[in-house]
Amino acid sequence: MGSFDSIRNIYCVGRNYGLHAAELGNAVPEQPMLFTKPIYSLVQLDGSVIEVPGSQGEVHYETEVVIRIGQTYEPGKSADDLIDGVALGLDLTLRDVQSELKKKGYPWLAAKGFRRSAPITAFRPFPGTEALGRESFGLLKNGAVAQQGNSNEMIFSIQTIIDYCAEHYGIGPGDLIFTGTPAGVGPIRDGDKFELQFGGETWGEAVIRLV
Repeated sequence: MGSFDSIRNIYCVGRNYGLHAAELGNAVPEQPMLFTKPIYSLVQLDGSVIEVPGSQGEVHYETEVVIRIGQTYEPGKSADDLIDGVALGLDLTLRDVQSELKKKGYPWLAAKGFRRSAPITAFRPFPGTEALGRESFGLLKNGAVAQQGNSNEMIFSIQTIIDYCAEHYGIGPGDLIFTGTPAGVGPIRDGDKFELQFGGETWGEAVIRLV
């Protein structure tokens, strides 16, 4: 992906893996829990250094499968027909900021939507939801496995998420969906190296600096 010009909306699904919800002490939602990130949160996982805020408490990593919508949505249309690309991404979160926002009942934008909070690999052709579930995805942090998951473990399937987005907010070509993170999230230390893998193959990597 050389440009983000074609990207329109960035939807993100919270608490879409049971073990992740449990590790943060959160209840499992009864319907997809969505939030958005600004387009300026996107940055390429191309081996470069990514700078994120380091003075507002802990910054946590959350590894996710990211899908790109390529077709106009119509009710009954399958995810396999609507999606034209898949990538891996990091939903970076200012966790201490988020905790304070939750206490006050405020939106999560300050914790989730800061610049470069959505590092993402290049998109690859979407193999279909069934094929996607045959391989696991994961994160290596400084060479050690930090997260591992499979799209079959999602609480809400990709089809359900797309249909929900369409019904409540609208969805169409150029929209991205970060589909949720498995267990294993944790804090970033200055200079940590991240490698995002699918089926054992590295799709993107970066060093993250806290500034």
